[in-house]
Amino acid sequence: MGESSSSVSIDVERIWFGGKEHIVQTSYGSVSVAVFGDQEKPALVTYPDVALNYMSCFQGLFFCPESASLLLHNFCIYHISPPGHELGAGPISSDVPVPSVDDLADQVAEVLDFFGLKAVMCMGVTAGAYILTLFASKYRDRVIGLILVSPLCKTPSWTQWLYTKVMSNLLYFYGMCGLAKEFLLQRYFSKEVRGSTQFLESDIVQACRSLLDERRVVNVWRFLETMNGRHDLTKDLKNLQCRTLIFVGDSSPFHSDALHMISKLDSRYSVLVEVQECGSVVTEEQPHAMLIPMEYFFMGYGLYRPCNPNSSPRSPLSPSCISPEMLSPESMGVKLKPIRTRIL
Repeated sequence: MGESSSSVSIDVERIWFGGKEHIVQTSYGSVSVAVFGDQEKPALVTYPDVALNYMSCFQGLFFCPESASLLLHNFCIYHISPPGHELGAGPISSDVPVPSVDDLADQVAEVLDFFGLKAVMCMGVTAGAYILTLFASKYRDRVIGLILVSPLCKTPSWTQWLYTKVMSNLLYFYGMCGLAKEFLLQRYFSKEVRGSTQFLESDIVQACRSLLDERRVVNVWRFLETMNGRHDLTKDLKNLQCRTLIFVGDSSPFHSDALHMISKLDSRYSVLVEVQECGSVVTEEQPHAMLIPMEYFFMGYGLYRPCNPNSSPRSPLSPSCISPEMLSPESMGVKLKPIRTRIL
């Protein structure tokens, strides 16, 4: 068992660091897409939250050997960064209009066209989850499944709008100052890992704090402005033509948004998993908690986690009914607490 686990870990690291970054020119400006894995496999598209990119939003998930082997065995990963959020990005000119959320969703479609992709699996975190949900509602035949982490689907509440405006003003006038970082870290992580006077800040929070220093402030400000102008997707959720798996930390500031979203989705093809003692970015804070629900989710498509990491399926996905075991608390593990969806 130890030898097999070691070989998976080595393979994961080799693929993770062996990805290729593409700068794709679209009608809405250039966008960075980091591609990992065999492009003959089905595609999994990711989109991170505000001020994050694939390294700071999905590294924990892909460095967790079991979940990484599940994902890399079945998919080629296409990590889309929000405009100007990629590593080494320069500031976006003030002459370039701030994009709308619809612009960013349409940009995802153009990225798929660039790579010759038709239907894809999508995974997004908070703001990224909103963009991919909007993409799925506009291009229904191009999304075969949604994995959403602490998603948004409504317009900002007055409190959210004001909170984001304060954060935008901090960034605009003071840059990535200490207070702006604290606002963002509270958005991402639970207080347990952010530390206190009694407990040290965790390694993942320290790493994220360091990565925030590398962000171009004007680019983060633009994405915040875009998301503060988002519109309500509630009416479109019933018409989604794909299955949906939602994760949310019970300490996430967007917990109520996730509950609202699951209540509006078709309960036959959607499930919500609440991760205890966790903030919004479950992919970093508790990536291991995502493994079993994702395994059951992918079983509905005939996909599985390999015993041998060198084998790789090349057949296209064929969606089927969601596995009823997904709704079983016993199958979720002690760290997870599934929440029943309401049948409307």
